[in-house]
Amino acid sequence: MKAVRIHGFGAAPVLEEMEDPQPRAGRTIVRMAAATVGHIDRTVWSGGFLRHPPLPYVPGVEAAGTVVASERYTAGQRVWLRGAGLGITADGTWCELIDAPDEALGLLPDEVDMALGSAFFSPCTSAWVALHEIAKLQAGERVLVTGASGAVGSMAVQLARDAGATVLTAAGDVQDPVDLLLDTVGGPVLEAALPRVTPGGRAVLVGYTAGNTLALDIAHFLQRDVALLPLNMFRCEAAGRAAAPELLARLGDGRLKLEIKTFRLDEAATALDWITQRGHRGRAVLVP
Repeated sequence: MKAVRIHGFGAAPVLEEMEDPQPRAGRTIVRMAAATVGHIDRTVWSGGFLRHPPLPYVPGVEAAGTVVASERYTAGQRVWLRGAGLGITADGTWCELIDAPDEALGLLPDEVDMALGSAFFSPCTSAWVALHEIAKLQAGERVLVTGASGAVGSMAVQLARDAGATVLTAAGDVQDPVDLLLDTVGGPVLEAALPRVTPGGRAVLVGYTAGNTLALDIAHFLQRDVALLPLNMFRCEAAGRAAAPELLARLGDGRLKLEIKTFRLDEAATALDWITQRGHRGRAVLVP
């Protein structure tokens, strides 16, 4: 099979031939139809993640495809893949045949395109968990979403509106107070948005593409009485997986929309660069 491999952290991805995986107990072989390129893949690739797979390794924490061999799943079933160490502690999804632990798979409805099935989990479940599990969003609340053009931000906007909230997406001229801030950007954007949260309100911290530090005037912050709530999807993975069927149903019937940009498997380096470009929209997906 063809696979993208990394021979050194930060080194250019290389498309090369590998042995096909063989069936094993507790694992499923999936023919990859789409594999997502995300920021976590880039962080592992750069050597900046807490855990690393042994070199050389196949990146990729998410994908979608059809089952080839499994004791748990039927051959031909459409599935999505995420977690269980894929692309983090072991080889991942950027290959034609994915060797995955059974627990990494979920069933993909026929109504959901493979590329969308590959890309949905991180942005959709992150936004869902941030709003419903962490922030405990209530209908009628005012919500400010930073980075609303990004994948997580756009999902948060759609899901918050579906839940009956009033959503604001700009931290510019309109400075109306809000009950909840969902920040996907961090840095100075977060610092500028925090004062808009009403006393007793909440701010859920999701990302830090604009910077990973936040300066606080502690005396002022105590008076504002705003709860800072971090989103850790490793700890919340079970909640995300529980929400996946509902999110897939909404994607399948068009109630939720997620933009996708596809790249060939041999364009992995280009995809890794594309996701860093300011203003890019949607998610990058590799296809065979």
